[in-house]
Amino acid sequence: MSNIKQLSGWRKATVGLATSEQLAQAGERIGMPKSQAFVAVKRVGAHIGLKAGDMMLLDTLGAFTQAQDWEQGCRPIVWASNAYLMDQTGFSLSALKRHARRLAEAGVIAFKDSPNGKRWGRRDADGVIIEAYGFDLSPLSARVEEFEQLHAELQAERELCQRLRRQITVARRMIRARIEAALSGALRGPWSHLSGLFEDLLGRLPRRNDTSDALSRLLAWFRDLQDRVETAFQGASDVEQAVDNSAETAEQVCDSAQEMDPTGVNSEPHILITNQLNPVTSNSSEKEKAAGVVPKAAPEDQGDRELENGVAEIQKKRGAALDLPTVMRACPEFASWARNMGGYLKDWGDLHRVAGQLRPMIGVSEHAWNLAQDRLGPQIATAALVLTFDKHCAGEVASPGGYLRGMVEKATAGELHLERSFYGRLTGQAA
Repeated sequence: MSNIKQLSGWRKATVGLATSEQLAQAGERIGMPKSQAFVAVKRVGAHIGLKAGDMMLLDTLGAFTQAQDWEQGCRPIVWASNAYLMDQTGFSLSALKRHARRLAEAGVIAFKDSPNGKRWGRRDADGVIIEAYGFDLSPLSARVEEFEQLHAELQAERELCQRLRRQITVARRMIRARIEAALSGALRGPWSHLSGLFEDLLGRLPRRNDTSDALSRLLAWFRDLQDRVETAFQGASDVEQAVDNSAETAEQVCDSAQEMDPTGVNSEPHILITNQLNPVTSNSSEKEKAAGVVPKAAPEDQGDRELENGVAEIQKKRGAALDLPTVMRACPEFASWARNMGGYLKDWGDLHRVAGQLRPMIGVSEHAWNLAQDRLGPQIATAALVLTFDKHCAGEVASPGGYLRGMVEKATAGELHLERSFYGRLTGQAA
């Protein structure tokens, strides 16, 4: 205890003041540029408990020092009077003492007191401090590496929290879209219960200072609820589809029976047996040409050789076909959401899956999405939905469902040129 009293002069001895003096001794052995030391402490000041007034006083003290004071073997000691510091900061005497004490307790400065408690100092002809008593800023030099490491950890934590918040937003919007679609479609299911759980989670949405652990738990809850909502929605949709199919089949059976029996009624049971689907002829290359998206051809297929010749002709007329990187670069808003949903997207299959998951967020109905896939094919429909999503987010499209149907109609008429839209967006970004 006697050592603590000697180091702190007339002040009440505390562990914080003793630690700051030890840091000052360590800082004397380290040469550190003043700018680097101050940048390091300012980046983490709020995290180590410093307030705006503390930082203002620290800046004022730092301005009193000179470059040679921060060299190895020297101590940047400030012996400015209270009157000078009060004039520079606008603090009262009590506020000045309070801020200085907080800086010392935080281990940012140390007090080096003269035997009579006065601050004073003198420099030689080269400006080097020969002897001085006052505020010692040497602890900053000793803690630069610590502060820089702390800043890196805080930055990583902030980035993780931002990523978790985005993923929570995706899950939240997907849940809301599914519940609203189920309620508007009068689908059967525990929607009141699921809506209550959803509202409860909304009440736990992250605050500004929530940690990544808290956000991770909240994201897990949202994703669990999303799985339950998706299961209920899919089950209800399957039931509705089965009912519709049954009604349609019954109507077809009735019509067929009437055609076979001129009297309109056949007393014998009529059983339809289908062993295979009717063949459907589809010129997929025409759809691909109309949309400007060309799939890769398998060289062993004779039909694909003809498609390759068509591809070459399209590339001569309209430029190179669309590829996945081009689509993602041209639609940055969709790309951001897609990566949050699916991570790394390696091919069109991944993009098709994520596009289907994001579809409800912009209000495109499942019927419109299925129609687009049926008429355009999965790859072209995916590109069309990506473009629709990005334009809607940019405020260019007010009715995404109608816009997607319009592209389907254009493709049917051979007037859809998706590659022009994507390359046009890239040109606009570069302008």
